[in-house]
Amino acid sequence: MAKPVYKRVLLKISGEALAGEKHFGLDFEVIGQVCDVIRQCVDMGVQVGIVIGGGNFWRGVKDGGGKMERTRADHMGMLATVLNCLAVADVMEQKGIEVRVQTAVEMRSFAEPYIRSKAIRHLEKGRVVIFGCGTGNPFFSTDTAAVLRAAEIGAEVILLAKNVDGVYSADPLKDPDAVKYDSITYDDVLAQHLQVMDSTATSLSMDNHIPVLLFALKDPQNIVRALSGEKIGTIVKE
Repeated sequence: MAKPVYKRVLLKISGEALAGEKHFGLDFEVIGQVCDVIRQCVDMGVQVGIVIGGGNFWRGVKDGGGKMERTRADHMGMLATVLNCLAVADVMEQKGIEVRVQTAVEMRSFAEPYIRSKAIRHLEKGRVVIFGCGTGNPFFSTDTAAVLRAAEIGAEVILLAKNVDGVYSADPLKDPDAVKYDSITYDDVLAQHLQVMDSTATSLSMDNHIPVLLFALKDPQNIVRALSGEKIGTIVKE
């Protein structure tokens, strides 16, 4: 088994990625494949924290935009992330992976409240920690939550698993001349308005010197490749 180049990571998984080809709800075949790979990561000795988006059920700013008050729409988005967290945690437990779900909004019947020191203790014991409800505040994306949790737990890198295989100079689906970057700086991402993360998340990762590696989750083994130091996707760094 390859030796990992990172000891502690924060994996951000988009909700859409968990929906697979259905583009809505949960595809348990996809979730199972992702959990198998996370098991490999744990067996490699890597400490794994996870933030999951909720876009496969509800995106506050998109689905609630113009139809309801933004704060309430974002609260619904937080609940959507919890649906995903509980589903992924259940599949992990079926596969013998020790896991804890912590939420930024207290719902003690479902999960532990987020406590930084407790999360770190879980990681040190080899448990996977899944963080739900984003930051617990409206107007902040789950990408921003991923960077915040990464900074809090001392993650060495943010693994951004999405439906695209890297950062491009333009939308590759619309522009055949779009160029894929192997590496790019935070400043260039912000200056060119590239769709890696939102500007708040990008600025937060830049301020805290946390590199972001974006790659496609279509092949879940990309997570192991990233941990092994293979060149995949695009890395955003200083």
